[in-house]
Amino acid sequence: MARELTTVGVVGLGTMGAGIAEVFARNGLTVVGVERDEEAVERGRGHIQHSTDRAVKRGKLSVEDQQALFDRVTFATSLEALADCDLVIEAVVERLELKREIFAALDKVVRDDAILATNTSSLSVTEISVATQRPRRVVGMHFFNPAPVQEFVEVIKTVVTEPDVVEDVQALARRLDKVPVVAADRAGFIANALLFGYLNHAVSMVESRYATREDVDAAMRLGCGYPMGPLALLDLIGLDTAYEILDTMYKQGRNRLHAPAPILKQMVTAGLLGRKTGRGFYTYESADSPVVVDDESTPHRNGDEIAVRPIKQVGVVGSGTMAVGIVEVLAKAGYDVLYVARGTEKVDRVRGVLERSLEKGVQRGKLSMEERDAALRRVTGTAKLDDLASVDLVIEAVVEELSVKQALFETFDEICKPGAILATTTSSLPVIDLAMATKRPGDVVGLHFFNPAPVMQLVEVVSTVSTSTEVADTVAAVAVAAGKHPVRCGDRAGFIVNALLFPYLNDAVRMLEAHYAGVDDIDAAMKLGCRLPMGPFALLDVVGLDVSLAIQRTLYLEFREPGFAPAPLLEHLVTAGYLGRKTGRGFRDYSN
Repeated sequence: MARELTTVGVVGLGTMGAGIAEVFARNGLTVVGVERDEEAVERGRGHIQHSTDRAVKRGKLSVEDQQALFDRVTFATSLEALADCDLVIEAVVERLELKREIFAALDKVVRDDAILATNTSSLSVTEISVATQRPRRVVGMHFFNPAPVQEFVEVIKTVVTEPDVVEDVQALARRLDKVPVVAADRAGFIANALLFGYLNHAVSMVESRYATREDVDAAMRLGCGYPMGPLALLDLIGLDTAYEILDTMYKQGRNRLHAPAPILKQMVTAGLLGRKTGRGFYTYESADSPVVVDDESTPHRNGDEIAVRPIKQVGVVGSGTMAVGIVEVLAKAGYDVLYVARGTEKVDRVRGVLERSLEKGVQRGKLSMEERDAALRRVTGTAKLDDLASVDLVIEAVVEELSVKQALFETFDEICKPGAILATTTSSLPVIDLAMATKRPGDVVGLHFFNPAPVMQLVEVVSTVSTSTEVADTVAAVAVAAGKHPVRCGDRAGFIVNALLFPYLNDAVRMLEAHYAGVDDIDAAMKLGCRLPMGPFALLDVVGLDVSLAIQRTLYLEFREPGFAPAPLLEHLVTAGYLGRKTGRGFRDYSN
């Protein structure tokens, strides 16, 4: 049976430490909060006051409960005040020497049966523990920010941590209505080890000017449903904290994907640390403000005169789910749409699918009957590619095979009128390979919709080295007119979303493969700790392991980055036919 812990100490009352103290006090524990001086104590008290005031304002905490919470918290400036605590958790800045110094001092103050915990997010718990005479009673208890809201807690055991200590801390986390997951002592633990590789990759994208900060953030919010874009998240975390975590992870694992992007070090040196200083990747109204204000990097395209080609009729080639979705999106936006499918049977089938989809929109109140009928009147089907001669823009949405698409673009080049824009919805093939199948590469562009097209807001506008600015601006304007959010990037494997998403998923497979954590624990870490809509293994099983492997192979072949090499476990599962939900088994078994 786990021991019931009733009195806890918190060393360090910054944003995180104060949040942890609040969580303990909210759940009926007696709390002793310690800071280095009275000024720091008052700041810590202010953090708790501000947080609980907001909870009262939102009706999540009564005034009486707020007062009872403060009655359970004692503030002090000396570690001696922690002598009777059952557990003491340290939440000071991420500096190893400072943490070791605090633990050495705590070792002389607390009872022999007390548990010493660190909230470190990146440093070695083992290295911290050996500063004491009781490393067996030292554990990591990593809360996520903001601690009163986030449900997830990583419980980190070293090679010498006693099992009953781990059990006691797990039981305590559950009393706090948190979800504890136990992991071994490795840089980054579960969540940060997966999160920060992705964040670092996003920084590199912006640093190399492959895409703007706004477009990278919008791509991950709208394309993956993430609560925040990676650059905005880094500003919230603090660029100094992010640099320290990445640097620690790189030094321990020597994984190049964790080597901090050079611009991170430069920004930290310049004092551009994110929200807390009022400037990081974005500029804020003031220090600690969440309100972003315009700066010299903010795009100002809305008021500019942009040269775009007139688009009245759009051709869509293909009969699959994506093609039908694009037809629906464009027709509802007021464009005349001519779709091309192989044979009259497929032409009729596309029409039927479109009619059913629009009817569902009417039934759900998202579309009036008049709007449905008007959209259908704008749509014409044909089995002849030659009918595309009059369109202003043609969008190809056929199977992801380079030879098939190249042959199609050769045909477009022969049929379509001069000045017509030729677009591909490819998600993985080089757009330039399609452009060079024509005699008009400047008119060829990538227009990557996300599935389902009528629902997903994001469209990646992919320019090759030959694509004219006018062409990219025109298709971006079409996307906006269709109610979509276009983001722009260059023509390289994965574009923005897949290039950031799939290496993260591959890292999760490698973590599982190394037996560091299980499928459920990793999914819980990313879903609860990072507020992602799905854990990596749930997402892989939905996408399809075969599709995921193909994308990861494409990324590896293009970038030749060793860290992008597909995880062997992923390859073995695909070879065995375990492809995810569509086959009933992937990382999980769906047969029951």
